[in-house]
Amino acid sequence: MADATYNPPKVWTFDAENGGRFANINRPTSGAREDKPLPVGKHDFQLYSLATPNGVKATIMLEELLEAGHSGAEYDAWTIDIGEGDQFGSGFVHLNPNSKIPALLDRSGDEPVRVFESGAILMHLAEKFGAFLPTDQTRAEVLSWLFWQVGSAPFIGGGFGHFYAYAPEKYEYPINRYAMETKRLFDVADKRLADSEFLGGKDYTVADIAAYPWIAPFVFGVIYEEAKTFLSIHEYANVERWVKQIAERPAVRRGRIVNKAWGDEDEQLLERHSAADFDGKKF
Repeated sequence: MADATYNPPKVWTFDAENGGRFANINRPTSGAREDKPLPVGKHDFQLYSLATPNGVKATIMLEELLEAGHSGAEYDAWTIDIGEGDQFGSGFVHLNPNSKIPALLDRSGDEPVRVFESGAILMHLAEKFGAFLPTDQTRAEVLSWLFWQVGSAPFIGGGFGHFYAYAPEKYEYPINRYAMETKRLFDVADKRLADSEFLGGKDYTVADIAAYPWIAPFVFGVIYEEAKTFLSIHEYANVERWVKQIAERPAVRRGRIVNKAWGDEDEQLLERHSAADFDGKKF
């Protein structure tokens, strides 16, 4: 049976009571809502984030750089609680006018550089350290898969995830529409990974670092409640192989818990300032 038809008004107006789970923070306007400076640590790189899929991209990248011996990638990571609206504080908005995590402040040069949007952070760090982004003929392939993920995430998170798990009402059309697109994206990845060890080719790159945090939770069944069964994720054997291979990387195991503020306490790390902060943690 089709859902009841919604007749849009001639002019849309904001209804603060009709925002679902995130009604307390969503607004049709941008900018700071309070004067709130950001904390600053001692390292060149200051990361302000949360361990959502986009946030985990940045922490995995930084941990991978450190694992590869790039000591200059040491960083301070500070939790931005998006449920409480920390992303609308003046300090954070100065770093990211779009008020989304993650945001990075790079103080390694003569002048501080702000970097926002997770894909931009991955590219900035990869180019700065000459790692996880090839410079030969495979570069275009890696960048294509990186931006495939950047363009796909809204369909999976704001699309499928929102209507399946967070919307105040569950309607057939949007859930089916975004379930279909999510499965199509998994199929794209599965076909690619049938022919290639990693998304960009034979080497692990920023393309894998970007896609893993979005795809892995579906494979492990830890996102959107019963979505793994609903979407028949078991059908994508090549994706499952790739996810499990990446999940064993030490840097990935560390990066996934940085700025994590939920779950078991020994899998949370609200702030990260040195490798010693992982002592006693389960990762």
